[in-house]
Amino acid sequence: MRKPILLLLVICSLSACASAHSPWVELGGHRYTIEIADDDAERARGLMFRDTMEADRGMLFIHDRQEPQAYWMKNTKIALDILYFDDTRKLVSQQRDVPPCSLGDSCPPYPSDAPARYVLELNAGEAAQLKLENGAQMTFGPGIPEVK
Repeated sequence: MRKPILLLLVICSLSACASAHSPWVELGGHRYTIEIADDDAERARGLMFRDTMEADRGMLFIHDRQEPQAYWMKNTKIALDILYFDDTRKLVSQQRDVPPCSLGDSCPPYPSDAPARYVLELNAGEAAQLKLENGAQMTFGPGIPEVK
């Protein structure tokens, strides 16, 4: 009887440790647990085909260099805020409340107004709730790769 209980305690402890070490960013005084898309395949897939995204979650796209970026909502079922950040993680452009798109390659692009290195996608309405203005600073939690 002791072994199953001990095994259950170990599994629960490992689950707590894993969630405690999930990557996160902080923006506008709020912390978001994120997924990281830092290669071409992950960036291309993004949040496609997902029906929902939990509150306080997001996806951070890390690009190889700072340059004008444009995102689209091809096969994306979730309305999003798309936030563009420069090398210093300063917010330089925002596309708020971007609607889902099922038009395939006919989905419109949502470009940045300035060169960006990082793009953070959050559930639509988060930027308004945080009252984000360009110039806001994003902070990385441990484990998020710094680009040079």
